[in-house]
Amino acid sequence: MDQKNVLIEREGNLLIVTIARPDALNALNRRTMTELHALFVDNPVDESVQGVIITGAGTKAFIAGADIKEFVGMPAQDAAALSAYGQDIFNAIENYPVPVIAAINGFALGGGLELAMACHIRLASDNARFGQPEVNLGTIPGYGGTQRLIRLVGHGRAMHWLLTGDMIDAGTALQAGLVTGVYSQQDLLPEAQKLLAKIASKGPLAIKEIFNCARAYHDPEIDGFALESDRFGWLFETADFAEGVNAFLAKRPPSFTGK
Repeated sequence: MDQKNVLIEREGNLLIVTIARPDALNALNRRTMTELHALFVDNPVDESVQGVIITGAGTKAFIAGADIKEFVGMPAQDAAALSAYGQDIFNAIENYPVPVIAAINGFALGGGLELAMACHIRLASDNARFGQPEVNLGTIPGYGGTQRLIRLVGHGRAMHWLLTGDMIDAGTALQAGLVTGVYSQQDLLPEAQKLLAKIASKGPLAIKEIFNCARAYHDPEIDGFALESDRFGWLFETADFAEGVNAFLAKRPPSFTGK
């Protein structure tokens, strides 16, 4: 389908994905969710892509939540299906095989914060505001917010924000560990690009195994410590590891080949 609300721009080996409904503060309506599904769930990952940045159009909002107008009169069965659909999309982002950075350039509320939390790293502009205000509507987050917020900021903070619907600023989000950097609007996207470029310069096999081990942390059926030991040992026999060690000892930049 044509990407109308989710714009995709290729810059070298990076993808910049922009949620583009600025007149609605980039709220997630049905079409936007369908376009996100097409990008992250339906399409195979381009192996030449080494990183993705997700941001919002304009300077006011990353994503200011779901499009509430579409919720009016929705039956419970349809609402539950919508929640599962959104969780599928955000789970796909969380499990994407290359780093995904949320460049949060304004309001990240409701489903917008849930999408940001599914990304591997979150950076924010200094005007960003965060919240899960669903209790103000008499409902709860539906796209994984009750789970990921606790995971990222701890049970106490998460419960406070979930139960009150309070909005927090970028400084509070940084202090809580919800984001790892706060920048001006003009510096936000360049800083996200610099971070992805830095990650792309590291050993690609090591990056892949960090993803595998990190996912194991959330899978009760996998012994993450055992997997870490196994992958640690396996990497010792790769050409990338030999190159990394030789480059370190020679005090030169490494030249990794992914082998």
